[in-house]
Amino acid sequence: MIITAGVTASVIFQTMDSIQQQALKTSQDTIRDISTGIRITHISGYTQNSLLSQIAFFIEPIAGSDPIDLNETTMQVSDAQTVAILSFDYSCYSSTISNGLFGTVNTSNLSNIEFGILIVRDSDASCSSSNPIINNNDLVVLLVNTTNCFSGISTSVSVSGKIMPEVGISGVFSLTTPSSYYDTIVDLR
Repeated sequence: MIITAGVTASVIFQTMDSIQQQALKTSQDTIRDISTGIRITHISGYTQNSLLSQIAFFIEPIAGSDPIDLNETTMQVSDAQTVAILSFDYSCYSSTISNGLFGTVNTSNLSNIEFGILIVRDSDASCSSSNPIINNNDLVVLLVNTTNCFSGISTSVSVSGKIMPEVGISGVFSLTTPSSYYDTIVDLR
């Protein structure tokens, strides 16, 4: 009986230890999932031939977020008729703004499944074309060629979607394009 009690106690302790380790890992994963994420701070558009030909999404990690790998981030953009699922194209990247927001990166190279990156603020130089990691206080622009995704976007169209990091909270957006494109660059949100 003493041996049986000892074996039973050993099995119970091993099971409790295993459950405790699993609970700890689950709580760490949950904390990471709710404390990591992307925030969209501003959205601008570039018009050409009375259509919105490019959209720029200014994003940053939420406060206290773990670093976010933009290689593992996907973007979903919809013009209410078509949904485009986009991922990062390393050939459309710039670490400096040299020719304006929409002129620095050649977005005509972007297909209907790709977005480009333009660095606005990256004090620790963590975001490169081969390793695009953003962390605290970074501000980057994700550029989308809407001509290749949607054949351009006309006026008074609902555009929605989200920017989804591999782990954490997605940046969600919804907007309606202006009733007329009076300037080349328009504020969308």
